[in-house]
Amino acid sequence: MMHSVVTRPVRPGRGAQRTAASICELIEWAFQREIATLDFNEIETLSGARTGIGMEYIMIERARLGCRVDGGGRSLPHPDADVVASALAALPEGHGGRRMALWIAELARAGRTPDWRTDDRAKCIPQDWRQSKHGLFARTEVIGQIMVAGRKGARRMDVTICPVTYINTGREIAAARRAYLGWWGALLELRDTFRLYGGLSAFEVSDAMPPRTPWATQSGLTNISAC
Repeated sequence: MMHSVVTRPVRPGRGAQRTAASICELIEWAFQREIATLDFNEIETLSGARTGIGMEYIMIERARLGCRVDGGGRSLPHPDADVVASALAALPEGHGGRRMALWIAELARAGRTPDWRTDDRAKCIPQDWRQSKHGLFARTEVIGQIMVAGRKGARRMDVTICPVTYINTGREIAAARRAYLGWWGALLELRDTFRLYGGLSAFEVSDAMPPRTPWATQSGLTNISAC
């Protein structure tokens, strides 16, 4: 399960006036409203090489060229949406690189944040269920028979078991929360890059960020709107 991101809709500013937006709001605007796409080959298009090229170079080079790459086939997004997509495509490997960029874009399109496993308790549940006229019951399996003595003599009885599985184990929860922290760190890198190098014509990136460890207080379902 993933959590919905509660963000206000943002619109690009006009003229000299720029709209203040968090990094979450900016990325959602770019990938939801402007249908921006990731172009991992743009770095080669602009520089002829990928080695040593990062988000800062992309933004500086776009400003120098005064243009953007035209992929053709549809209406072009707003220039700032292109800049956001370019910066995301150039995310450093130390912050997840291309895999993280694709994940951030996917979450932004869906308006969601990573699932950090709000239910942190391990559970033992049946592997399968069966429906009967009396309701839903755990499915059991016969593994053998035993002889049982009764008033009318010995008789055979089936020995049944209920196969179970464990969910929300400590390992699964830790992995989910490490992934959340990786997502958060990548957003911080993008936020600081935009705040330091600019590159946007209609937006100004604020310092607002989603909560870093929403599970610390177990109130993440409400705090997640801080994005």
